[in-house]
Amino acid sequence: MPVDHRRLCGPEESHAPALWAAVCGAAVAAEDGEEEGGDESPQDPWALRPLFARAAVLSQADGSAYLELSGGTKILCAAWGPREAPEPPTAAAAAAALRMGRLQCDFRRAPFASRGARRRPGSTAERDAERDVAAALRSALEPTLQLERYPRTRLLVSVLLLQDEGSVLAAAISAGALALADSGVQMYDLAVGCALCRGPDPSAAWVLQPGEAEERRAAVRLTVALLPALNQVSAVQGAGSGSTPEDWAEALCFGLDACYRLYPVLRESLLQATCRR
Repeated sequence: MPVDHRRLCGPEESHAPALWAAVCGAAVAAEDGEEEGGDESPQDPWALRPLFARAAVLSQADGSAYLELSGGTKILCAAWGPREAPEPPTAAAAAAALRMGRLQCDFRRAPFASRGARRRPGSTAERDAERDVAAALRSALEPTLQLERYPRTRLLVSVLLLQDEGSVLAAAISAGALALADSGVQMYDLAVGCALCRGPDPSAAWVLQPGEAEERRAAVRLTVALLPALNQVSAVQGAGSGSTPEDWAEALCFGLDACYRLYPVLRESLLQATCRR
């Protein structure tokens, strides 16, 4: 019997559409129930959101990493270098380039990264927010690199936010450090990022790796980056008011302890990438 190649044949086995409608409806109802009941069961302040990290995921980059936090935050990072740097515009910059290399960081949000209405790509507010995150990322990653070994060169780190569900900067720091280590450049240590936030109530506990909804309700936020092997802090970024210096010190100790607990996950992902090679 001749076959009609112009016709798209369906699968041999199929299911009624009502079955998929029931499954999707149950999933949506369960998700709505979790969102509505989220305030009734407070998160354990010492609990860390499960983290998945994988190095060497892009063949087109010298180094790459994918990092995902339980709850939805997804980040893809690529690193290149060292590459020849363009001629600096000033004599002071040229003298500095002779001594050590330069790190350049780029941060972009995918148009579908956030829930609800999509942000207009290319808007002034969007570009300013991306530049702020890129600058914070550079300040956290630069202390991890032995830039004096790469004079007149530049290292490039590009971060793409695929999904935003909170703790974006902290996740970007960990992913960027993982991608740089995967590229093979000389580093002092991996930078591990951790975010914290607290609600308007001063007596409330700090929450580690907050989700997007928790960050939206928070009155105080803190992001810390740590080099665990050297026991050195590479960056601290805080925002908010109404907290005493003792509260900030408590949050900093809280975040550093979380970075120590996250460090083995990143180190193991590098080990697995080396074994795959």
